Amino acid sequence: MNRTLYGYWRSTAAYRVRIALGLKGLEWDQSVIDLRFGHQSDPAFLKLNPQGMVPFLVDGDAGLAQSLAIIEYLEEVYPDPPLIPGTPVERARIRALAMTVACDIHPINNLRVLNYLRKELGQDEAGVNQWAQRWINAGFRSLEQAAQVSTGPYLAGNMVTLADICLVPQLYNARRVETDLAPYPGLLALEERLFRLPAFEAARPENQPEAVFV
Repeated sequence: MNRTLYGYWRSTAAYRVRIALGLKGLEWDQSVIDLRFGHQSDPAFLKLNPQGMVPFLVDGDAGLAQSLAIIEYLEEVYPDPPLIPGTPVERARIRALAMTVACDIHPINNLRVLNYLRKELGQDEAGVNQWAQRWINAGFRSLEQAAQVSTGPYLAGNMVTLADICLVPQLYNARRVETDLAPYPGLLALEERLFRLPAFEAARPENQPEAVFV
């Protein structure tokens, strides 16, 4: 089956999908949409995804946008290993942890928002970073509590889940905006454990082929 992920190596949303594909043991081709140069606005890409955002996954005849929707699709079509396991209550809790990142932190800290702060509102890098740190810290405080009370080695217990998939890319983003991560020892310990898994290590932004050309 033809499977192509349209993404950018530093996109945290695309990073999530790379991890999920790796955990599912799926192979894919990568098509680079370089956000620095506005490739997301190229007519050919907009024909695929009118929203003009990454990631975008083509899986056979299916074309899918939005990282969480893509991962939910992968979960339904390729159920092993499960990324949202357990009872309805347990699955809801996994989704809630993931959405702390994907809905509360990431949308107001992604590239187009930060560029608006720079270009339209005249903020310098210190001001932009301060904005990003404010919302990262707000989300990380609750995620740290979840890590501290987890009954297993991962954010939602004994299995790697969607919650872990969302957390690791956000930690990468937090470092890019110089967030102090010392208050989050549970999250840092969890990240260290996750990077022992091949799918997480392979998905790192710096391990993507296009990263060497930056």
